[in-house]
Amino acid sequence: MNVLGSRQIGAVGLGLAAFLVTAHAHATDASAWDGDARSAVRLIAGDTKSVRDAPLRAGMEIRLAPGWKTYWRYPGDSGVPPRFDFAGSTNVQQVTVLWPTPHRFDDGGGQSIGYAGGVVLPLKVQAKDATKPVTLRLKVEYAICEKLCVPAEASAELPLSAPGTSSTNETLAAAEARVPKSATVGENAPLAVRSVHEEPGARFTRVIVDVAAPQGEPVDLFAEGPSPEWALPVPMPVAGAPSGQHRFAFDLDGLPPGANPHGAVLTLTASAGSSAIEVKTKLE
Repeated sequence: MNVLGSRQIGAVGLGLAAFLVTAHAHATDASAWDGDARSAVRLIAGDTKSVRDAPLRAGMEIRLAPGWKTYWRYPGDSGVPPRFDFAGSTNVQQVTVLWPTPHRFDDGGGQSIGYAGGVVLPLKVQAKDATKPVTLRLKVEYAICEKLCVPAEASAELPLSAPGTSSTNETLAAAEARVPKSATVGENAPLAVRSVHEEPGARFTRVIVDVAAPQGEPVDLFAEGPSPEWALPVPMPVAGAPSGQHRFAFDLDGLPPGANPHGAVLTLTASAGSSAIEVKTKLE
């Protein structure tokens, strides 16, 4: 065999080796989809330097058919939030679910909160032992709605300990960028909850929230109680905001039996275009 032939074979061998390494690096970027034509779920991975990264980055992706939607952690006037079970995972201490900014839906008789077309919920995965491999196993129950709502469930499994880049990292990073940033009431920022106050109402105390946002951006606001048992109404736009701001109002209705709102901490999520913030405020 001549020198040129040897070099060609060597180059092919190196190319094949590089391909196999790349294929291995991307073999566990995502689990298989589990679902049907209406909706399906899979797990995806972010770039990983080593299992010692704390925490590991992953995501649960929900694929939805056109016209279908699913729900946020607080679904609003109707709907069911997803329920996650990571108990079958290997070497996982804790999984934190992050929530990209949701959208408001007018359901005719009420307002619901969620996602249409699909969504990636970022996950922060903390290993029990950073020296050992991690396998994330998920069982999830969720609801999907078109004209009628139906329950759905899915299972997925994904190893997260192989170092390397992920072909789904860009998708995961985009979802992480849509998670509302932590803020405080009264900040002087382009998007800010400038004030929160309470007024007596006909039946319930009314909460008034003024939101500053960049001009021309669509603005929305969501409110959550201190526990899932609080079923607060979805805040609605009202008149009376200071110049350059947007005012929302909602009644302190839907509280659990016997709950005392005095001193309770509410979570407010304000969005404007592609930006969103999350603030905590204590009821007076």
